[in-house]
Amino acid sequence: MAPALPRVGRRTVEALLAANAKDLGECSLMLVHGRYAPGAPPRFTVTLDGEARRVQVRDEASVLGVVAALHEHRSTAASSDVLVLTTGIEDEQLGWDVRGRAVRRKTLTVENAEVVLQRFGATALDPRMYRERWLLEALVEAEPAEDGWPRVGGVLTRDAALRALTAERLGLRAVHGSSGQDGQVTLDADILLAWSRTPAGPRRFAELGATERAELKKWLAEVAGPAVPVLLSLAEAGLGHDALPLGLLGAALRDPAAQPDTVLALGGLFGQVMPRRSELAVFTDAVEGTLTRWIADARTSQDARRRVDAVLDRADELADKAGLIPGLTASRFLPSSFTAQLRRTVAEARRSPAAGEAALADLLGHALAGLRPDHVQAAETAVRVARWLSGPEPAVTNVAAAVRAHVSDWGWVDRALTVLWAGDPDGDLETGRDLRALYEQARERRQRLDQEFARRLAAWAAHATARHPDACLVIENVLDTVVRPLAGQAAPLLLVLDGMSSAVAAQLGEEAERDGWREIVPRPEAGEAPARLAAVSMLPSITRVSRASLLTGEAAGGGQSTETSGFTAFWKRRRKAAALFHKAAIGGEAGHALSHELMTALASDAVVGVVLNTIDEALDNGRHGRGTTWSLADVTHLRELLAAARSYGRPVVLVADHGHVLERGSRADAPTAAADGAESARWRTGDAVEDGEIAVHGPRVREGGGAVILPWREDIRYTGRRAGYHGGASLAEVTVPVLVLLPAGEEAPKDWVPLPRELSTPGWWRTRATGDGPESAAVPAARLTTPDHPTPARATAPSESAPAAEARPSTRTEAAPPAAESLGTMVVSSEVYAAQKEYVRKAPEAKVVAAVIDALVTAGGTMSPAALATAISATGRVRRNIEGFVATVQRLLNVEGYPVLGFIDGGHAVKLDVPLLRGQFLPKPKEGEADEAASQGEEKA
Repeated sequence: MAPALPRVGRRTVEALLAANAKDLGECSLMLVHGRYAPGAPPRFTVTLDGEARRVQVRDEASVLGVVAALHEHRSTAASSDVLVLTTGIEDEQLGWDVRGRAVRRKTLTVENAEVVLQRFGATALDPRMYRERWLLEALVEAEPAEDGWPRVGGVLTRDAALRALTAERLGLRAVHGSSGQDGQVTLDADILLAWSRTPAGPRRFAELGATERAELKKWLAEVAGPAVPVLLSLAEAGLGHDALPLGLLGAALRDPAAQPDTVLALGGLFGQVMPRRSELAVFTDAVEGTLTRWIADARTSQDARRRVDAVLDRADELADKAGLIPGLTASRFLPSSFTAQLRRTVAEARRSPAAGEAALADLLGHALAGLRPDHVQAAETAVRVARWLSGPEPAVTNVAAAVRAHVSDWGWVDRALTVLWAGDPDGDLETGRDLRALYEQARERRQRLDQEFARRLAAWAAHATARHPDACLVIENVLDTVVRPLAGQAAPLLLVLDGMSSAVAAQLGEEAERDGWREIVPRPEAGEAPARLAAVSMLPSITRVSRASLLTGEAAGGGQSTETSGFTAFWKRRRKAAALFHKAAIGGEAGHALSHELMTALASDAVVGVVLNTIDEALDNGRHGRGTTWSLADVTHLRELLAAARSYGRPVVLVADHGHVLERGSRADAPTAAADGAESARWRTGDAVEDGEIAVHGPRVREGGGAVILPWREDIRYTGRRAGYHGGASLAEVTVPVLVLLPAGEEAPKDWVPLPRELSTPGWWRTRATGDGPESAAVPAARLTTPDHPTPARATAPSESAPAAEARPSTRTEAAPPAAESLGTMVVSSEVYAAQKEYVRKAPEAKVVAAVIDALVTAGGTMSPAALATAISATGRVRRNIEGFVATVQRLLNVEGYPVLGFIDGGHAVKLDVPLLRGQFLPKPKEGEADEAASQGEEKA
């Protein structure tokens, strides 16, 4: 049987024409030994020696066919046209009359090496390529039709040839991100896994010849990693599109004790491609690494989010069909495992806070945690509420202490209850049941606080006045006590958020800090920690009396005209110009967020007040933020006003006129309590006090002739159903949060100090992180004090808190045991730190860097910049530009660019990676080195 003729393609013909261009000046026929590839174009144009020439290619198997083709060409074609005949006929059979008209007077043999050399524009080939016939044939056959192979201009190496061939055969140039800076295709597991999700990518590989597939698989394993052969084997088997989902399911075999049924089920999914356990582990790791990067992109890109969802949903679908879901509950990627871990977190939180925290740590480690913030919020809230419930029963001792406790602690419980009430975002019944159980338990405890507060409030209201508030900050004194002291440097901007509760204030305060604002408070008494301000509303806690009293600086009642005249009169008595803006006067014309009059006032030296009704109106109209949260953007004009205040250098006071309670549970539009004398949703007149109500009278009761009945239970209302209500005697309604904000970096006025996030947030709210030492929770409030009121002993510097007797040289022959060094002290004493310090000009003192490290370790690895500045101040060094200071410490700690220290949360928190810090500065000795050191120690002993 005669050997098969070599296949000749268009690119081969073009290469032969180019190589024989000089001879084609006299001849118009070229004979080529081979068979023209089916489907290749029979006619095309080439440029030879600068001249465009038409080419016709025919495949002829007989002498007669060759002669006929030649005569036809001579009679019909132009003189410059070229006829190329591919044939298997020997030269002796053709005769001289045909060969004499052909280039070089013979049938040309195709040398693939010469063709490749010419098509790449190379001067020589890698010697190894001459031994790989399959490679040369593939390069000749696969040359891109549009631009051809890239020109190399020198030696064509085997790797360069294989890289070009792989990119063309697999269609990698169509994969997003595959082209490097030099224009060449990047070949790594990431790119190939992304390629597996393209519509035709895996099929293109499966259609290649067996030899070429095997050789490409072998080479790609060398250059792109050991995961690639498994991927390409799946592509060969028609499973390429499911490669990523299958790789995720391979995690089921990570457990050495995996059941035989699991192995069989996984084998059924992989079919004949089922790799060895070690190969599958490598492939699974590569898939998880790629998906981790995709998920990071999905946080900001909807296209990336859809790509991730498609892979993960398919993985869950395959796992469900194979019965693998129960064995993959610990997976870090599957949506089903995320749901299972969320269920477990909430269920464990009901059992104990510690169990809930352990389960929450697993949930936060799930790759989908960053894409499902609402679900994570529900889980974190469940654990937080469990912590609060596990603490001692809080008590109400007096009104002043109660409103302060509410704005700094119990109001955060109200915030958590809102999240628990909303339930699981996906409507999962099991999770929802456990969230509801936690809600009921916490609501019962909160209700006991409201009941006791109402009793204390009634007794206090009977005699309390603005002049004698009994240690309370009453709402009519806010202007004089809080706002007026700020007016000494720059005129403040007073923003009245009608109906803002302590729960809402907590959320807005957090976001304001992320937006570059810093909360400040009056300097506390010696021994006390700074705390957020809170006032007591007028009674009943309704807008008509509370807001008027706030803005006039005295007990009053009335509408906008009363508020405006009273506000300007208050500041006029203090020799200050003032302007107050309501509703229609706030918004600007087209192209302007704020009105011209308001911007003119902000640019002046006048004290400016603005009343924002969004929260109160949203509750009245049935809308409550985005369900469970309020943000700065939710309050109309708030973000624009904060930006304007920043540009004009104004301090900002965010204050409410009263708080609110939310509608929870009632579906009926009718009142929940029928009573005579109902004046509003949450207050009435009369004599008979029912269950859940309290009778209140006194000089600060501005309705009902000085005596009213107020409900303290949140489920009592005297009017139709709304989203929320105010006017009653609950803590959420009577407490008025007051937040004083300065742009970050600006110096606080005299007798004012920063309030770091760690002090404005209750300890039970802060999610515990896995720390380095025994204390991994966030910094307790007692340890974070102002520079003027340091704690007597600091956990961040154990050596300084040791007794004085231990610090002095001992007169005894036996030395006392040394105090344990803190992590910060060990780091700054290490050789690595000393080497790093050589490259940092004006590096901070070692004790300051040690204090930074120890403070962050004590805080669980994360602190706000303000709290970190406070910790630094305790060393006797004041750092006003904390961002620049952290940047300097980063240069000391981030060895070889590893992120030991850095900003997170948009620059509003500082994070220390404690394990990485230890690995860089205090590496553990290898086993052999440790044994040698131990033996040396024994010899010395």
